[in-house]
Amino acid sequence: MGRSSTSLRFGLIAGTLALGLLAGCGGFDSRAEGALDGYTAQEIFERGEYELAQGDADDAAFYFGEIERLYPYSEWAKRALIMQAFAYHRDQDYPNSRASAQRYIDFYPVDEDAAYAQYLLALSYYDQIDEVGRDQGLTFQALQALRVVIERYPDSEYAQSSVLKFDLAFDHLAAKEMEIGRFYLKRDHFAAAVNRFRTVVEDFQTTSHTPEALHRLVESYLSLGLVEEAQTAGAILGFNYQSTEWYEDSFALLTGQGLEPQVLGDNWLAAIYRQMVRGEWL
Repeated sequence: MGRSSTSLRFGLIAGTLALGLLAGCGGFDSRAEGALDGYTAQEIFERGEYELAQGDADDAAFYFGEIERLYPYSEWAKRALIMQAFAYHRDQDYPNSRASAQRYIDFYPVDEDAAYAQYLLALSYYDQIDEVGRDQGLTFQALQALRVVIERYPDSEYAQSSVLKFDLAFDHLAAKEMEIGRFYLKRDHFAAAVNRFRTVVEDFQTTSHTPEALHRLVESYLSLGLVEEAQTAGAILGFNYQSTEWYEDSFALLTGQGLEPQVLGDNWLAAIYRQMVRGEWL
């Protein structure tokens, strides 16, 4: 997590709170209706911080939420709302974390912690990105939310972290396309495989998967008998990634059939060559 300039999120004052403020002993049930009505916003807030320090993020979120309910127009309510979003995230309750963060953005869009709220909202998606084999809807949502942090709060302390996470999530999507393309390729569904590898080359050129995608295109096009496309994919691969094993494999495939990597024809890969190699963005 990033560290806020206000220190409210990480100033967990466990030492002074150990005195027993709102102590959960003697039969006291802090979640009973009206149980917190006699306490000040500051006292409830400090109890929430104490619960966080003790590792009880769910209880902490409850206390911060009570401040919003009991003292909705106070400065403590604003501070408690961002803390509630953080506590829910710490508890891996991502939907509630996202809801609290979104309320903060809606209520306090120009506040100094609005950037952190947007970052938490993005993390609520990003931290759920699972293995490549699953649906990537969360990855798209993470990318959208991270982009907001980057574009709306470029000077915030969360912008750089968001850029790094954006790149990782973007690479994750490319990996998904590659996995599906390999699936089709292994089953000799070459046209379907081409579509997936083409997506990587066209839409995910900056990711680590582009060299393999070009090699798989060489494989797929040779299997389809489309030699000009295969040679052109090999030419792009050789120009940009000549030192990789993918180029070595593609070169061996092409020369094994009496072919060589070169740009031929007027296909989509020839257009990619003009863009990537010659810089002709038409």
